[in-house]
Amino acid sequence: MTKLTKTLIAAGLLAAHAGVLHAAVSATEAQKLGTTLTSFGAEKAGNADGSIPEYTGGLTTAPAGFDASTGIRPDPFASEKPLFSIDAKNMDQYAAKLSEGAKSLLKNQPGYRIDVYPTHRTVAYPQFVLDNTVKNATRASLSADGLSVQGARAGTPFPIPKTGNEVMLNHIARFQGLRFVIPKYTAYNVNASGRKVISTQGMWANESAFYDLSRPADENLMTRARANYSGPARRAGESLQTAEPIDYTTLGRRAYQYLPGQRRVRLAPDLAYDTPNPSTSGMSTVDDTNLFSGKMDRYDWKLVGKKELYVPYNTYRFTYADNPDEVVGPKFLNPDVVRWELHRVWVVEATLKEGQRHIYAKRTYYLDEDSWAALAVDQYDGRGQLWRPGFSYITALYDQSAINNTPVSHYDVIAGTYYINLWPGKYGLKISNSLLPDSKWTPDNLAGTGIR
Repeated sequence: MTKLTKTLIAAGLLAAHAGVLHAAVSATEAQKLGTTLTSFGAEKAGNADGSIPEYTGGLTTAPAGFDASTGIRPDPFASEKPLFSIDAKNMDQYAAKLSEGAKSLLKNQPGYRIDVYPTHRTVAYPQFVLDNTVKNATRASLSADGLSVQGARAGTPFPIPKTGNEVMLNHIARFQGLRFVIPKYTAYNVNASGRKVISTQGMWANESAFYDLSRPADENLMTRARANYSGPARRAGESLQTAEPIDYTTLGRRAYQYLPGQRRVRLAPDLAYDTPNPSTSGMSTVDDTNLFSGKMDRYDWKLVGKKELYVPYNTYRFTYADNPDEVVGPKFLNPDVVRWELHRVWVVEATLKEGQRHIYAKRTYYLDEDSWAALAVDQYDGRGQLWRPGFSYITALYDQSAINNTPVSHYDVIAGTYYINLWPGKYGLKISNSLLPDSKWTPDNLAGTGIR
């Protein structure tokens, strides 16, 4: 661990212990951005043994054969072979760089393994995002008791974070392009007997108004998303839509749902927190989406520090696989198609506040230093027992200088079940540099997208 990392960790822990919410960093401290730190706040240098390389700008060139019209991104590292594999026999050798969830799967699921490949720091950002991230360092601060960000725009809000709240808000505000669409995603549930069933299929669209500089600077909108379900038959025609604010002081999440049987759109305030996620038929919570989404008010967020961890990364072969039978196994995702790499991650512990309710009493998040995306989580029940560890699967959108980690899986290590949600497969993922008109995001328009 570098001297810089130790300094950042110590400062974050001091602030959390004192109960002080962090304001913008000083101009002097912000000068680290672009020097020892990247413009988005990651350590520029590699690690001591070179297994994590220096950051040199990310991946911005598409490999041969890429056709943007398909939304399918060929694997730029298809010729690489694993450096080594981790399984139940040798996991103790690598335990310090494994999440508790990964260790549980290795120990308790015969045949599960982690194939570790060379690390590539592929994340890249448009110049306007880098410029605004540097500006945010000295102008952004926490508000609403640490639940919201103010003063930030069109960049990572807290590139030099000091608290767990700031790291999680960076995850919520991570740059995935202005708009992306999965034309037809699939969610699979796998039961304890190994039977795979389709939970939902449909279109998923996500817009990041926070990054659109053509919109009003004082607009209180972070992201908005919509799912139009096309399958299975019992779900066809359903739609739901959410909008997340930047500042929860004046506005909460807005959620709407269209049900064909009722032929009307209704407000859906229950689409939050630990409400069972309809996309996974209840095998996850609504705030399990993207490993975490929504308001953070039910937990205390502690910045533990930074560490090196094996995480799913550059998962092109998995994300865009043509055949779901190649991906979804009877007990776990096929290890042959899931690529793991060693990356530095921020570690944040979420502990349920006294008097608050949630099915997870504790959650430990591991967030990539380059993308700010949560890539792994360990989730515990009220007895303190590991229950639902999860992983997200990140790919760099090399054609657009953005990332996507929408596909997510959680394993119920008690029940012996798992799911994969928002998996694009052969339908790909398409990205746009402009948002739809606001008229396309009204409740009336949501009704028009359903089957009546």
